[in-house]
Amino acid sequence: MKAMVLNEYGENSTFELSEVVKPEVKVGEVLVKIVASSVNTVDTMIRNMGKDLPLSPDAPAILGMDFAGIIEKIGDGVEGFSVGDEVYGCAGGLADLQGTLAEYIAADHNLIAHKPKNLSMKEAAAIPLVGITAYEGLTRAQVQKEQKVLVHGGSGGVGHLAIQLAKYFGAEVFSTGGGTKQLDVIENFGAKGINYKEESVEDYVEKHTAGHGFDVVFDSVGGENLSKSFEAAALNGHIATTVSMLEMDLNPMHFKGLSLHVVFMLIPMLHNYKRKDHGKILKQLTEIAEEGKLIPLLDESSFSMKEVGQAYTRLESGKAMGKVVVENA
Repeated sequence: MKAMVLNEYGENSTFELSEVVKPEVKVGEVLVKIVASSVNTVDTMIRNMGKDLPLSPDAPAILGMDFAGIIEKIGDGVEGFSVGDEVYGCAGGLADLQGTLAEYIAADHNLIAHKPKNLSMKEAAAIPLVGITAYEGLTRAQVQKEQKVLVHGGSGGVGHLAIQLAKYFGAEVFSTGGGTKQLDVIENFGAKGINYKEESVEDYVEKHTAGHGFDVVFDSVGGENLSKSFEAAALNGHIATTVSMLEMDLNPMHFKGLSLHVVFMLIPMLHNYKRKDHGKILKQLTEIAEEGKLIPLLDESSFSMKEVGQAYTRLESGKAMGKVVVENA
């Protein structure tokens, strides 16, 4: 089969179209013909940092985690799927798992679900990693009806789905953005936009919560922004973050009795730990999408598999508005 192979790591490394061995399905796997694959920030980190990241595969490597495609073969021990089913998932591109920048992938059936019928392959491929992350963060933070939820970075890949899911769960949603385009995205998905460049945390907490703080803060920005999440949260509030790799003072968190939930959605893939949970979440996301309550935002760009290097550049440029997707054309 054809695949885009990365022979060495580094910021100037290039993908090469290569002929590689088509994978054979093992017990519990399905062979999927890949139609589309989205690019995530972690993909670009792996390409640039290589083995400095403990999750990176050995080079030469086939990267790519998200995909949507059609099942062509079923391995022993697989139930609930049939040849010809349209599926999606996040199932490769790290450690010893072959990535999705290829014609086929042998995917663990626990990491996939049936694709939403009302979404295209390109749209479906944009969901898995960011959708699972958003769902896990909100549910671990115990989001409930009528709560006030703040999403930091609501125009981003994880953020725009977190807005929609928080609304689906019945919350009143607010979200930070840094400009007109970002705020337009946020408000088009039904959240109240907050320009963090013009309003202080103290100001928007007073404005939207009468100074009490938000019941749940979903922080898809993370890092030093976590301190703003602590400040914005209500007493005994919950914070979910996707980026917590830093040292910081936890005193503000202690004195407000906050709960912090760190979401690292790659754990099931990396450690073969509770992979069925990902399949269950994807099934839930399919149902929500088919209700019309979950719509992925796609960047205006279009890339074929041969143009994956350009797709990575597009995401890294910071100019993409929505998910960057590569199609196997």
